[in-house]
Amino acid sequence: MSKVYWTSLHTRLHKTLRQRSLLPSKAKILIAVSGGQDSLCLGKLLLDLRSKWNWQLAIAHCDHQWSTDAGIAERVSQVADSWQLPFYLKIARVLKETEASARQWRYQALIEIAREQEFKYIVTGHTKSDRAETFLYNLVRGAGADGLAALDWQRPLAEEITLVRPILNVYRRETLAFCHQFDLPIWFDVVNQNDRYARNRIRGELIPYLQNNFNPQVENSLAQTAELLRADVEYLESLAQQLLQQARVADSYRLNRSILSKAPLAIQRRAVRQFLPTVMTRQPNFTQIEAVVNLITAPNKSRTSTLPGGAIAEVAGEWIVFEQQDTVGNS
Repeated sequence: MSKVYWTSLHTRLHKTLRQRSLLPSKAKILIAVSGGQDSLCLGKLLLDLRSKWNWQLAIAHCDHQWSTDAGIAERVSQVADSWQLPFYLKIARVLKETEASARQWRYQALIEIAREQEFKYIVTGHTKSDRAETFLYNLVRGAGADGLAALDWQRPLAEEITLVRPILNVYRRETLAFCHQFDLPIWFDVVNQNDRYARNRIRGELIPYLQNNFNPQVENSLAQTAELLRADVEYLESLAQQLLQQARVADSYRLNRSILSKAPLAIQRRAVRQFLPTVMTRQPNFTQIEAVVNLITAPNKSRTSTLPGGAIAEVAGEWIVFEQQDTVGNS
């Protein structure tokens, strides 16, 4: 293997991994490599740090089978070969050309590889720039604090599999400079230039506008805000979980209104949001959460309109009772 040239980015990542305990020594790590500058930069950094941490590394690539992807899987395979790392490929059969569909499929494909090859950690090359863009993307969509705090350093991805984003404190311009320094074969994805995608417009138009007219360091400011919000969200979620445990009878579908009413509105909303997936077929939206929260102080016999999955919520004395519509109709 060629000599490792140590850079300030190597030092920063090494310190980050130690301070945040993101990737333990001797871990089996699957590196998701798209072929772009961020994932190539991350792959090279982890490769160079491997001897210090005794990791087992491998590269995974997800081929969408879109026309713009032609040739990229082979390019990533060649990178893995040059780094002497195992290479795993997943190919989509038929995949809708949307950001959401592609993202969902990629994570599922990575989980499949990790399970098949017994990897505990999947790492991605999300950067501080990505975090700032995600903050703005979720802000204009009307997301709450949870959405604004998205792209955390790590999160559970599946049972015994953790998703880790080790370079969230690195700007995209830094990953580009790093790739040029080490002559890494960057694949410039033309999809990233397509203005049809909102994230591309945020990256190519909104961020530069904010930098030029409001704050040259706007990426850093937004990423810092996301980091602060993440800590707030974790604290509020823990309080809501405690409230839900007090307000809910074990394994039942009812909530105690008098207990819920003693909590601040922000905690009420979070407790209801944590509870609703037990009676709904999908994650609740703001309107559905508010409908249930309003029942905390509503008159007896008040009820919500039908929730997804046919469930309704109705006030019965000091309780909010959740039932399926067909059960209510037959009672």
